Amino acid sequence: MRLQLEKEAVFEQAAATMPSEKVLIVCDRGALDNKAYMDDGEFAAVLSDLGKSEVELRDGYDAVFHLVTAAKGAKAFYTTANNAARTESPEDAKALDDKLLSAWTGHPHLRVIDNSTDFEDKMKRLLAEISAFLGEPEPYEIERKFLIEYPDIRWLESLPNCRRVEIIQTYLNSPAGDEVRVRQRGENGSYIYFQTTKRKVSGLKRVEIERRLSKDEYLRLLMDADTSRRQIRKTRYCLIYENQYFEIDLYPFWQDRAIAEIELSDENAQIVFPKELTIIKEVTEDENYKNASLAKRRSE
Repeated sequence: MRLQLEKEAVFEQAAATMPSEKVLIVCDRGALDNKAYMDDGEFAAVLSDLGKSEVELRDGYDAVFHLVTAAKGAKAFYTTANNAARTESPEDAKALDDKLLSAWTGHPHLRVIDNSTDFEDKMKRLLAEISAFLGEPEPYEIERKFLIEYPDIRWLESLPNCRRVEIIQTYLNSPAGDEVRVRQRGENGSYIYFQTTKRKVSGLKRVEIERRLSKDEYLRLLMDADTSRRQIRKTRYCLIYENQYFEIDLYPFWQDRAIAEIELSDENAQIVFPKELTIIKEVTEDENYKNASLAKRRSE
């Protein structure tokens, strides 16, 4: 893990010297992949030795793209013959894939690329997801939002592919037509910070520009908070289901309902909900269920 982090630091230093405005660093493995090869005690010892938190290691990457092993859904193409480092049986590979995906669950931008197509199209889907995240050619976000009955928390917390995250969201004074917010996101005293600017393009599609903040930048921007809105505090459960990444938000002022969101790369993509979630209605285009409106409502 230390070698991985040192190599990443070298590449970041090299990128900083490049004259191009756009430099993309792609890691074939991320530091948190190592968690899948350790038990909880070993992982805790490594974190202590590194002086890092799990949130730091997980959310230090801007995006995570998980390519599902061929052993899941394309077993005929799974082989150890082309990689001397690969020794797992298909069954072991599937179990390890589950652990890897579980390790990254909770990241704010996690996408799962499955084996529903051949390998060439799998790579095309990967590139499409990367392009969508980077905002190339434009920084669009396609998101659908659903009002659901309050979920069973014990069920959520029992799942290996579900992770709890605490979020504090503050809206800033902004020009008409723009929505600007800052967000603290993390758990157990370890947080990352973002500033997000959104502009609506259509019902499902919005231009979204996001940048990572230092803690000092975050605290400084809080001084420009929109005082007509209160902070939004919510508990988010990030859930992987059928290779889809759901974000289930619980608000302290609702005891009977919650919001489930999913980001899509295609407006027409089919969504498969867990049977344990009860959908009341879709609220993607309902302004009353936007966080900005909920923040306004709490001040009344």
